[in-house]
Amino acid sequence: MQKIGVLGAGAWGTALAVASVRAGRDTILWAREEEVVSSITNEHVNKLFLPAVTLDPKLKATSDLAALADRDAILVVSPAQHLRAMVRSLKAHVPDGVPLVICSKGIEVATGKLLSQAIEEEAPNNPVAVLSGPTFAIEVARGLPCALTLATRDETVGMALVEAFGHTTFRPYYNSDIVGAQIGGAVKNVLAIATGMAAGLGVGENARAAVITRGLAEIIRFGKLYGAKTETLMGLSGLGDLILTCSSTQSRNMSLGKAIGEGRTMDEIMAERNSVAEGAHTVEIVHKIALEKGLEMPITSAVYYILKEGRDAKTVMDELMARPFTSEHH
Repeated sequence: MQKIGVLGAGAWGTALAVASVRAGRDTILWAREEEVVSSITNEHVNKLFLPAVTLDPKLKATSDLAALADRDAILVVSPAQHLRAMVRSLKAHVPDGVPLVICSKGIEVATGKLLSQAIEEEAPNNPVAVLSGPTFAIEVARGLPCALTLATRDETVGMALVEAFGHTTFRPYYNSDIVGAQIGGAVKNVLAIATGMAAGLGVGENARAAVITRGLAEIIRFGKLYGAKTETLMGLSGLGDLILTCSSTQSRNMSLGKAIGEGRTMDEIMAERNSVAEGAHTVEIVHKIALEKGLEMPITSAVYYILKEGRDAKTVMDELMARPFTSEHH
């Protein structure tokens, strides 16, 4: 796999394109915005989404999906709620057999389906993989070391992708559990919002550790619905990602929660951002599925009540702490 396409030129898509070039691959980055293509091509920087990093001149940018037609693999980095539509458009140009690697995190709100299910419906003859783990885009783009999960059911495809992207500072680990790799990445965004709210409310580091640990129990509980392996959820794409995202306001989700905990409104926060925190979408469908299946996910529910029903963050957090005592493994 020498020719790589990256679909989506936000901060994470750009960082992955940089990592692909660093691994020696011929890489094309697709952007919807012509100004992003121009900025990358002429100034070797993504001024809109990743302005702090100078890009390798070898990285090519385009706004034409047909330019991805000859790629050996394509990283799909569209926002989760737009991923299905993007793959549908992409399939007009990309032949069967080309692996499509999901690099977004979320669950389709409209259908309740995993992103892999959406791709399998839109591109049934293309192998689906998932690349997920504890990574901040800016650190990956700067070449700081990281480790990720690369999951796909076909080990031959999986190992070929690992070899294509693997580098001394970018270490993918193969995993066959494509479901678990997605569940961890999706639900941890919701929990990062909760952790941010705790930080904004000033309830201390003990509370943050509690939210992370009890949140992991919610991830595992939710994952079992889909047949996810606990080992995957305890690995890089689950626990690893959860720890990172809940530990720094570099995370869009944690910073969103912190701002809400400090008393700001969603409208105020989004007016200052050019990208959405995926957890704000994911919480809606995770909460809905949990209710339908009778799953106890109190932290997720708390985030839902605050974001979607407009309830007061401190009141909801107080109610969360006042729940009846129970067994840790319940």
